[in-house]
Amino acid sequence: MHKDFDGPMNYGGYIFGCQGTGLSQDEIAFFKEVKPFGFILFNRNLKKKSQIRKLTDELRETVGYFAPILIDQEGGRVQRLSSPHWRDWEPALDICTRLPLKVAKKLMWLQYRYIATELLELGIDTNCVPLGDLAAENTHPVLKNRCYGFSPQVIVAIAGEVADACLQGGVLPVLKHIPGHGSTTKDSHDELPVCHKTKAELEESDFFSFKNLNTIPLGMTAHVLYPDIDPVKPASISARLIDIIRNSIGFDGLLMTDDLSMNALGGSIKSRTRESIDAGCDIILHCNGKMGEMIDIASETGTMSNLAQKRAEKALSLRQKPNMVDLEKLLKDYTLLANFR
Repeated sequence: MHKDFDGPMNYGGYIFGCQGTGLSQDEIAFFKEVKPFGFILFNRNLKKKSQIRKLTDELRETVGYFAPILIDQEGGRVQRLSSPHWRDWEPALDICTRLPLKVAKKLMWLQYRYIATELLELGIDTNCVPLGDLAAENTHPVLKNRCYGFSPQVIVAIAGEVADACLQGGVLPVLKHIPGHGSTTKDSHDELPVCHKTKAELEESDFFSFKNLNTIPLGMTAHVLYPDIDPVKPASISARLIDIIRNSIGFDGLLMTDDLSMNALGGSIKSRTRESIDAGCDIILHCNGKMGEMIDIASETGTMSNLAQKRAEKALSLRQKPNMVDLEKLLKDYTLLANFR
């Protein structure tokens, strides 16, 4: 029943979550009607392997094609799959500041190659990594130890390995949070973060990282205000910032918003949706699974633009069947490198 994209198709311009460990009849009917481009899973959806595999199959059944299914499986504090059924991982910043760059690059590749195998086993084929965010001493704790380093060069080196490991493992990577969340001191889940760097400073720091990672097929915006560029609208709803993402940073992949239900953005779900699309985002990401909000997003967004659909198809074309790996050996290599002195 499930098929990959094989011809013209009008994708709904949104990625949606669901409420529980299986789909309700209302969710099935709704997803069949509005055909989301993809889905995203959270802790509330994840109990055991057989249940998750059944859910991912069910989600794809509703849209009639092999829709991408996303998850945030970074390791450290942000990993939706954790012990006892899945391996827990050290926070990225701890790894990348503790080890020489050459060792950290290899370790992170091994980690995300292992994670890719875990995800594919469950029917999950898209991981919301790597982070291109530049850590600073005062970066908000919600983000800081998820970053890969304090210099753009280190971030580019590590993030490149993370993205490659995902792709080699048959999982699509999502670059986040474009054009940079690291220079902020607030949590966008609760309030709007503000980056006080000038445009010139950003081009030498935060933007530099993303410019050198711009070939990653999928990307996610930052709900961050950059007053020197747009004093009113955060990046996800700012035509000025999206123009920088596209033309200065040079990112031409499929660009999704960060979760539209987060409190960083004001206004109604409908107005957030319209402003994001008008600003130039390709697709809306909405995570909480609330039916009323999803109905509003679907009615406001409709199907993707032709250009967005081409970007989507290009990203999906990069899904590949991975080469077999010996997970036991991979984990042994990881453990040796993690204890490098």
